[in-house]
Amino acid sequence: MLETIKYIKEAIKLAHKNLKTNDGWPFGAVIVKDWKIIGRWRNMVISHSDPTAHAEVQAIRNACKKLWEHHLDWCEIYTSCEPCPMCLWAIYRAHISKIYYADTQEDAAKIGFDDNFIYEELSTPKSKRKIPMKQINHKEALKVFQKWTNKKDKEIY
Repeated sequence: MLETIKYIKEAIKLAHKNLKTNDGWPFGAVIVKDWKIIGRWRNMVISHSDPTAHAEVQAIRNACKKLWEHHLDWCEIYTSCEPCPMCLWAIYRAHISKIYYADTQEDAAKIGFDDNFIYEELSTPKSKRKIPMKQINHKEALKVFQKWTNKKDKEIY
């Protein structure tokens, strides 16, 4: 348990750094494998002009680059706050085995980082979402998927 506290404190320390730098919102993340930090980052949305530069996504990128892997099996992520929908998707896509977090979604909403509208949009039919979605050129795009299905040297993730 002492190790987990050490790693969550590191994530909180990274979040705290943004109070001084204004690089992004106060979020930090650390990825650990075999009790060693292999990835760490903080929210850099503002300094990178990138809405996807959340701490968890950046830490995943950092760890994958370090390990030269696109899967982070057997890794754990420690975040200063419960992951937003985008970060949670990235964590699942990276195959991270466990998530530890400090603050909750509700805590984040209280400081203005409220993702409830995204959860609501995901459960709303496509035709009624706030950002209109229209499918076009399905036949042509489907041909690429069909070729992928038959491809012999593809790598599945």
